[in-house]
Amino acid sequence: METSLIIIPTYNERENLPTLLEQIFDLNLPGLSVLIVDDNSPDGTAEAVKEIMKKNEQIFLLERPGKMGLGTAYIAGFKFAIAKEFDYIFEMDADLSHDPKEIPNFLEAIKEADLVIGSRYLTGVNVINWPLARLALSVFASHYSRIITGLPVKDCTGGFKCFRRKVLEAIPLDEVHSNGYSFQIEMNFKAWKRGFRIKEIPIIFTDRTEGSSKMSRKIMFEAAWMVWKLKLFSLFGKY
Repeated sequence: METSLIIIPTYNERENLPTLLEQIFDLNLPGLSVLIVDDNSPDGTAEAVKEIMKKNEQIFLLERPGKMGLGTAYIAGFKFAIAKEFDYIFEMDADLSHDPKEIPNFLEAIKEADLVIGSRYLTGVNVINWPLARLALSVFASHYSRIITGLPVKDCTGGFKCFRRKVLEAIPLDEVHSNGYSFQIEMNFKAWKRGFRIKEIPIIFTDRTEGSSKMSRKIMFEAAWMVWKLKLFSLFGKY
């Protein structure tokens, strides 16, 4: 039986996480597990997860000492997934912006791909409840990334995706140091440059209703610089 791991980084997601986990496991998908990577959330997210774990052996928890960033959380999760030999590894947000009902669609698409990206912009703009300024920024970031790097992806910064394990095994994870938007761009780029098959499927992204966004100017500037860094490294064969 093929196995899947959904990696969910958390920081102050106690309000959303129980609902999300319930929705994931209500799908009754065989071989599906979840790894929570918590950055010492002050709101007690980890404690809430531990209570749920008492009733569900398919949930794992990785506790980190502090807020260390989205990228490092996923890298830690990827290493866990590789060590445990999961076949398919998902990235997914904790804030209910990614609909768990899409997970079967990812598992179907990954049969003919190595990386499946849930795209907000494949069939127009499928985003709900975002302020216009943030939506414009996201659309521009993907367009900008595509032009500079040549990455053949409509949604370069999307965070709902599924990798085959061999993709993560082929990428030197210790050399990935970006976070936020730029982390998504970098992982997509590295997979593409190594010749892996990338497929986008349409999703509807719904902005969080509980908690607060982790977006910042630092994350935006990092993404703007990252695309040029990837372009330059690519020219010298260092990707």
